Amino acid sequence: MNELKGLHHVTAITSSAEKNYEFFTYVLGMRLVKKTVNQDDIQTYHLFFADDKGSAGTDMTFFDFPGIPKGSHGTNEIAKTSFRVPSDQALDYWVNRLDRYDVKHKGIQERFGKKVIPFVDFDDQSYELVSDEHDHGVTTGTPWQKGPVPLEYAITGLGPLHVRVDNFDYFKEMLEKVLLFKEIEEEGALHLFEMGEGGNGAQVVVEYNPILPQARQGYGTVHHAAFRVEDRHALDEWIDRMPRFGFRTSGYVNRHYFESLYVNVAPQILFEFATDGPGFMGDEPYETLGEKLSLPPLLEPKREQIEQAVRPIDTVRSTKEFKKE
Repeated sequence: MNELKGLHHVTAITSSAEKNYEFFTYVLGMRLVKKTVNQDDIQTYHLFFADDKGSAGTDMTFFDFPGIPKGSHGTNEIAKTSFRVPSDQALDYWVNRLDRYDVKHKGIQERFGKKVIPFVDFDDQSYELVSDEHDHGVTTGTPWQKGPVPLEYAITGLGPLHVRVDNFDYFKEMLEKVLLFKEIEEEGALHLFEMGEGGNGAQVVVEYNPILPQARQGYGTVHHAAFRVEDRHALDEWIDRMPRFGFRTSGYVNRHYFESLYVNVAPQILFEFATDGPGFMGDEPYETLGEKLSLPPLLEPKREQIEQAVRPIDTVRSTKEFKKE
């Protein structure tokens, strides 16, 4: 059985694609590598922020569903996405940067022996920066070379995913017996699981919380999280495996940038398994990634209709010089 290799991407919901683009580009210094639409709802933008090359394991992506209400955090949700930075010293830099941009954060904390900074965006979407100072495991990505953050402090990829559940025994059994994770540490109500080579890029923190009300999806919450599989052969193994444990799945889905399988593993928790390739470099030059509306081949015939349905967003950065500070 081909094990899951690590985090692939996390997809969340935003109230404003424009504000979301500004926040991720100018505050967090992540690179918009693809501006496309939700393939199942073409009036909705789908923005992909990642490392310099759009590597698997570095993407945070967003939908802006028209008219969706604000979500509420609680139990049974993918509660928080984290991003890797190179060192503890980088976190000192980020405290100052987040303050400078009036981003709400909780300062430097420690969890499972790692230094982290929890913070939220304008939608109350929850994030965390995590230091790779002592990390061993899945290799991280390459910081955005022309972005506004000095390279020695910049975000390089996704860190541990934080999931909150009210039935820990079930979730632990599902992670270990079905998804082949291993529990490696525990801190009170928090349990640290890892897959593949382990390390920050291949970990999930599960919080047992039977007290909070049920989370409700909307803007400011996560839609789903995806884990990496090597290729189509590995994906087919998971397509065969999940129904044997009683899970209903999407079956094979071709997303053009990667191939996928979707599975609801618990109430309100949707996981995706996604191939490492083909990636985001096939239809745009490296220099201008994410600047034009990119459509997969099945939607290209509808380009005129789609461009009328989605408002234009100016995402041109190749002509701009970012001051690193």
